Amino acid sequence: MERRRGAGWLRELRLSGNLYLMVLPGVLGFLLFNYVPMYGIIIAFKQYDLILGFDGSPWVGLKHFQSFFADPYAVRVVKNTLLLGLYSLVFGFWPPILLALLLNELTSKWWKKFFQSVSYLPHFIAMVVVVGMMMELLGANGPVNLLLGSLGMEPIAFFNESSYFRTLFVGSGIWQGIGWGSILYLAALTGIDPELYEASYMDGANRFRRIWHISLPGMLPTITILFILHASDVINVGFEKAYLMSNPAIYEVGDVIQTYVYRRGIIDRNFSYATAVGLLNSVAAFLILYVTNRASRALKQNSLW
Repeated sequence: MERRRGAGWLRELRLSGNLYLMVLPGVLGFLLFNYVPMYGIIIAFKQYDLILGFDGSPWVGLKHFQSFFADPYAVRVVKNTLLLGLYSLVFGFWPPILLALLLNELTSKWWKKFFQSVSYLPHFIAMVVVVGMMMELLGANGPVNLLLGSLGMEPIAFFNESSYFRTLFVGSGIWQGIGWGSILYLAALTGIDPELYEASYMDGANRFRRIWHISLPGMLPTITILFILHASDVINVGFEKAYLMSNPAIYEVGDVIQTYVYRRGIIDRNFSYATAVGLLNSVAAFLILYVTNRASRALKQNSLW
């Protein structure tokens, strides 16, 4: 029996050897850049020293985790991260769904391709360019403040007032991701049987009823899976955008876990402490993903695993 299994494996390798060779670089790259660096997590439990290295640095146990929970800034950064993540999820999850439904209802292929291309473009703009555009538009001498001045209103320091940070952060994220996020929903819509639309049309259903009773139910599995994946982003708002938009004047609302880790780990060179906080953040993201997946499986019988 073992010989037959071994022979079957070798036969499969001979028949599909070219395919395995094509996959091999991706697998090796994934292992090299995603799994091998995980060994560095051990410094979260050590007092890391550059000279002593990973293995030579002394163990300190849960010292860095305790230091984070005792840090007076810990509550602030966790609160800011959760609020930005929740706002992005609540206000940013449904616009791609709406755009996909609107594009699906267009009868003109030319207009459909035009609006798709226009909505996709912001996704390909680098984050630093997006933030730079926002600063130019909303700066002291930007067109927005010039318009306010022409109307007799006082100029607004958008990037120096904490009350505008979350709105700008979430709003720019929606603008940049709405088109790209609609791709999977459009793909789900193309998989719906056209005969369902024809039958509903013959039964006298208007456009809104067809969307409600055919399009949305057909998209529901895709919506559920993407919602589960986006749920973990509640605690992972991203470093680049938060770092580029924040400054000491708005740390009260703009300082998130990722920027906090950067300051403590890179600037203060407290690598072990930053690794411990980053590990906590990753564990929290996994727990959110797991709970959301279990809840979805219990409610809709549709989940990632």
